[in-house]
Amino acid sequence: MSTQTAGPSLQILPVGPLQCNCSILWDPQTREAVIIDPGDEGPRIAKAVESAGLRVAALLHTHGHFDHIGAAGSVAAATGAPIRIHSADRPLYDALAEQAALFGMRADPAPPPDEPLRDRERIGFGRFAVTALHTPGHTPGSTSFLLDAGEDASPILFSGDTLFRRSIGRTDLWGGDTEQILESIREKLFTLPASLRVVCGHGPDTTIGEEKKANPFVRT
Repeated sequence: MSTQTAGPSLQILPVGPLQCNCSILWDPQTREAVIIDPGDEGPRIAKAVESAGLRVAALLHTHGHFDHIGAAGSVAAATGAPIRIHSADRPLYDALAEQAALFGMRADPAPPPDEPLRDRERIGFGRFAVTALHTPGHTPGSTSFLLDAGEDASPILFSGDTLFRRSIGRTDLWGGDTEQILESIREKLFTLPASLRVVCGHGPDTTIGEEKKANPFVRT
């Protein structure tokens, strides 16, 4: 799926057996991009980048679960882009192969990540930027990314596995915390505009307003 606007261009590729939404976001003028959650199918992601003629500024990870980081190494090798993830999820990142094995899958160990993401950090690409919002609960280092698209295009939130359409991320895996994820959603996500589009880590899009009204897991 591709979206062309006055702001950045966006291509969403559901990848891997768990269909993680990998988002390629770029400035159509400068062709500079960021990739959010290259979780699997590295050659497919690299081909999409090459076909669009993009230069990737960073690989941004919403968290360290294997289905969101599995292609980090191959995409980094293909693009030369740095791998960015919150430091609190480094133990998960380093255990990529072990995580995959627990689910009956195989993954090669990932190369060491680059500079850790910081809460409220702005990561630029061309004329645009995303802001990292530390939203722990699904994992200790879970991070959402808020696109600042400027005055001529609508912003977008990339929520990873923190917030889904009518659901929230599971908290029964290592580092999960139900109270913490609910606090992250209420205090960092539900304070954003109701009309804000949310690209989730899996499944369909939603909006902040829809989830405030209809998400059965979060009561405001």
